[in-house]
Amino acid sequence: MYMGLKDVRYTLSAWTELIPESEIRRLLKFTVKYYFAGGKPGILPLETFAKILEEVSQEQLKLLQEKKYFEVINQYNYEKTAGYDPLRKVVAKRLRERDNIPLPSDDEEAKNKVIITTGSQQSLFILGDILIDPGDVVITPAPAYLGFLGPMMRFGARIVTVPSDDKGIIPEYVEEAIKKSIETFKRVPDIVYVIPDSDNPKGTTLPMNRRKRLYEIAEENKILLVEDAAYRDIQFQKPLPPIKSFDKENRWVAYLRTTSKEAAVFRIGYCVIPDELIDNFLKSKGYIDLTSPTINQVILKVYYEKYIDKVLPETIRGYERRCKVMTKTMDEHFPEGFRTDPTGGFFVWWESANKTFNASVFLEKVAIPNDVSYVPGAAFYPLPQFGYMYDPDKREIVPLKEIPENAMRLSYSYLPENLIEEGIIKLGKLLSEHLR
Repeated sequence: MYMGLKDVRYTLSAWTELIPESEIRRLLKFTVKYYFAGGKPGILPLETFAKILEEVSQEQLKLLQEKKYFEVINQYNYEKTAGYDPLRKVVAKRLRERDNIPLPSDDEEAKNKVIITTGSQQSLFILGDILIDPGDVVITPAPAYLGFLGPMMRFGARIVTVPSDDKGIIPEYVEEAIKKSIETFKRVPDIVYVIPDSDNPKGTTLPMNRRKRLYEIAEENKILLVEDAAYRDIQFQKPLPPIKSFDKENRWVAYLRTTSKEAAVFRIGYCVIPDELIDNFLKSKGYIDLTSPTINQVILKVYYEKYIDKVLPETIRGYERRCKVMTKTMDEHFPEGFRTDPTGGFFVWWESANKTFNASVFLEKVAIPNDVSYVPGAAFYPLPQFGYMYDPDKREIVPLKEIPENAMRLSYSYLPENLIEEGIIKLGKLLSEHLR
């Protein structure tokens, strides 16, 4: 007998029931006037990319006239899993010269250390895929980027959160959390995850002494430190050296970058990972997508080679103006609370002084119906079944039972200054009425 679709039952894998969809992905479904939720780039060099597209198409037409068909076909074809070599070479040179990443002086040799990914999010997923088995341990700041937490929960990791302050994660607590992980779980953590420059979600930047100490901790304990440098090129002042710059033998730091913030959302990332991990990293990537889109890499090669240093300074100044408008307006119109003071990136973190305030409930019942969105702070903590915290008072790792509900992450990246001001005034008024 014919069985209609309603009678079909699929047996899904366990994680689909355990882990909800990303809060940012969920919030993208809502169309609001004052969008402060996801970190969507809102200042893009549109004329530059139009010019690059014209250059690329003119070059392709020239090659076709010269009957070099395969050179054009290959730009729309599969590429090697590690990426398009001309882009890898340009990026490797840039990382070596600007960020002091320890790469070979020969560009041809250096390119082999750079892997192109389909967004830096793919790098996070792949590292989880090749390093994490159920019950393994990773260490993150509290709060932490939800795009890292999701894959780690997907692979069944125990996520130990470590306190952070207005300068980011606290290295001495990381060191103690590693020791307590060995005692508590009988496992050396596989990963310590940090965003050193204007981190997501708090917007804090690690000072030099903390960067150096985190590298030393990774080296001393033989643990991979994942340095997510998504916002490194969106800094309002000269950026500090990356943690990766200390990793002279390329052994302990995976350095992840993305073009989404410093170019546009082409879904292309690039990374330098320890040599020992490269083969398995590429094996995993090959199973996930075979290769990242070649034509996007062709376009970005031109951008990084000829245009980024001409257009990025104005982009950064634009984000700085937006940040200042948001923080100034928050100070004038928000009720009592605490906010971070970012020196780059896309985000401000705000915590209500009223500990009973629930930012998730307020978002659904008040903010979104009034055309305002943000991401509740609770989204940046692991689910209870995966989450632990290092408690510096008890000097123990304990289950993460209570997640702070009184915080929110606000993005200033997408909207122009006038709408940021309007939206923050509106949100501040709604908060003040709710909390009085």
